[in-house]
Amino acid sequence: MRLVVARCQVDYEGRLTAHLPMATRLIMVKADGCVAIHADGGAYKPLNWMTAPCTLHEGDGEWRVTNPKGEALVITIDEVLSDTSHDLGVDPGLTKDGVEAHLQELLAADPAVIDQGLTLVRREYPTDIGPVDLMCRDADGHLVAVEVKRRGEIDGVEQLTRYLHLLRASHGDVRGVFVAQSIKPQARTLASTREIDCVEVDYDELRGIESPHLRLF
Repeated sequence: MRLVVARCQVDYEGRLTAHLPMATRLIMVKADGCVAIHADGGAYKPLNWMTAPCTLHEGDGEWRVTNPKGEALVITIDEVLSDTSHDLGVDPGLTKDGVEAHLQELLAADPAVIDQGLTLVRREYPTDIGPVDLMCRDADGHLVAVEVKRRGEIDGVEQLTRYLHLLRASHGDVRGVFVAQSIKPQARTLASTREIDCVEVDYDELRGIESPHLRLF
């Protein structure tokens, strides 16, 4: 990971435009190529970013980050205060809580719950940035990468996007499916722009526990 502290302004060119005026900020360039600009506050969320796959071109006083969609992040640098790089190695992935781990186990036992005709290839399928929860094949024999969460949020979609970028580079066309007990509208919207399918599952039903809610059928 490369960490650059600099006085800079940032302009996004794409489906809309956004402008960050000149100020001191942290620019993060991650091993997978994504670039994020942070302020000294606001928890984890960057002010602006470009996710992989993207390309960084460093010019004299200007960085230009572009992606295959034609979007661009233009970083105009007035002064670099610090520029360091660190090798973080392979991330072992997030340790799942009991419900999430069991949910993954239940779906691995019957992937057809996610999509009719889906069969399991392997759980915890390895990539250079961590394991994909479930690698499956659909009824047509195509690979399907499945990310399982207890709550479906934007971070989970971003995580699956990074996995798909690596998998497609080595395996060709790989479909992505984001699975959770509940998926937030913002996550669904982002998944749609990344051509990732969203599926909500009922944990109790998977465990064979009848829902307390009355149903006609």
